[in-house]
Amino acid sequence: MAKIAASSIRQITRTIASTNSLAPSPPPPTTATAIKTAATTTTTDLEPYTPPPIQPLTPAAKTLISSLLPPPHTAPTIAAADRAVRALCSVNLPDDAVSLLLHLHEIHSLTPDRYTYNFLVKHFCNRHRSSLSFASVYDLISRFQVTFGLFPDLVTYTILIDNVCNSKNLREATRLLSELTKAGFKPDAYVYNVIMKGYCSLSHGNEVLRVFREMKENGVEPDIVTFNTLVFGLCKSGRVKEAVKYLDVMEEAGFEPDVVAYTSIMNGLCRQGDVLDAVRVLGQMEAKGCKPNACSYNTLVYGFCKARLVDRAMEIYRVIKEGGMKLESASYATLLRGLCKEGKVSEAYEVFDYAVLSKSVSDVTAYSTLEAALKWLKKAREHGLAF
Repeated sequence: MAKIAASSIRQITRTIASTNSLAPSPPPPTTATAIKTAATTTTTDLEPYTPPPIQPLTPAAKTLISSLLPPPHTAPTIAAADRAVRALCSVNLPDDAVSLLLHLHEIHSLTPDRYTYNFLVKHFCNRHRSSLSFASVYDLISRFQVTFGLFPDLVTYTILIDNVCNSKNLREATRLLSELTKAGFKPDAYVYNVIMKGYCSLSHGNEVLRVFREMKENGVEPDIVTFNTLVFGLCKSGRVKEAVKYLDVMEEAGFEPDVVAYTSIMNGLCRQGDVLDAVRVLGQMEAKGCKPNACSYNTLVYGFCKARLVDRAMEIYRVIKEGGMKLESASYATLLRGLCKEGKVSEAYEVFDYAVLSKSVSDVTAYSTLEAALKWLKKAREHGLAF
């Protein structure tokens, strides 16, 4: 998804640059409330946004940009300003990057282009993702709207929606989608996919399906990522039979189900304890010429262990080992515990050795999981629960 996101944003940005025109933006209001208003208040009486004073550049920032910009009395090009902004952000000085643009606008009437604008929005989003607070992002948008007359475009909204979905703030993502439409932009498949993925992370299958239907109603054609996300979301919320039906819908739309879709179905079946059905799906998948990957096999390892069919899980493990694939941490831990519960300590050590040598999991995780499994076995033997 990350690669898709990057290419999508670059494509949209190139389109904007080539046409040098955007969907009609409203004229800058005399008292800007910006898009943060709806996110931060529910009152009808909105206070106008008042930009804070421009902060001076820090000594570190001045030193860094001294070789990137001309002398203070000479107006820099937009490209030079962009390089300086990116350099400041690369050393974690984004506030200085904003101050620099404000100073250049005040002295030379320089206005950044949309490449710089969206770069800063994305950087501020990533910066504050861990705190789940985007107040500074909306402040940045408000300030650029008032100072430079720059309004969010499709790229900006895509960046914002992507980040709030990663923070699992789906209510805000839905609000931004509405704002995007009101601003005259049409959301594309990528935007809908991001929101669907966000609902998947919360196991909200109904919402995933609702967004999918809304997308089609609005005339946006689903792509293969859309269908894979839909199938995954339905399976994660326990609606495997419904997900299987969408494989047919996927084919009717011209997309052949791939390893991602089939593995999602297998995973959903294994979670329900239907590992034998998952094996049948594996057979159907291979019959259609779709090659399983490490994730497919790891799913079966987990499923067999959950069904207490450890010997079958070991058969799949050996397929993974012979193929030079990695064990996922969850399947490794499940298999190790299953082997120890069966008293198959030597095989548990074999799996442990492969997990370490193949760097499937960190050494700490490998050792701690093995230690916990062996401790369980020791106590089980003391109580006559294992042999």
